[in-house]
Amino acid sequence: MNDSADDLRSRWGSARRPDRPSEHPRPDGADDATVAALGKVSEALEAVEHARGHLYAFHRLSGTADLTLQDGVAQLRDAGHADLADLVDEVLVGRDVIDGRWTFQLVEAYDASYWSAFRDVEAHLRQETGVEQHTYEAELKTREQRGGSLD
Repeated sequence: MNDSADDLRSRWGSARRPDRPSEHPRPDGADDATVAALGKVSEALEAVEHARGHLYAFHRLSGTADLTLQDGVAQLRDAGHADLADLVDEVLVGRDVIDGRWTFQLVEAYDASYWSAFRDVEAHLRQETGVEQHTYEAELKTREQRGGSLD
């Protein structure tokens, strides 16, 4: 190796941690297929959590747009365009994003009917199998830090 590689090792050390135990040890009787399957369910739940974050962002951005629009309506009115301000106010201010619903209702419905159910099912699977959340990832971390083996 050259001096540059030695400098990196000296500066950053090694990623290998051969003596570090797994943070989520696999329970007795949990096989590779079960841990992998629950890892996929966790991955799906993480996607649901991400989607939920986007839904909350959509909710906030839509609310910001409505409040900003109201400022624009006031400025139109102040600029002497009451008829245009009245039109925008009537057609857009406070408009449902989906017929009969504002964004807070979409967030509440998502949380109540999908997100909560998903979390409950995932928690039930973990309780039934004894496999903790992120066991698959914890084993992957241990394997990589030991140079390829869990032993």
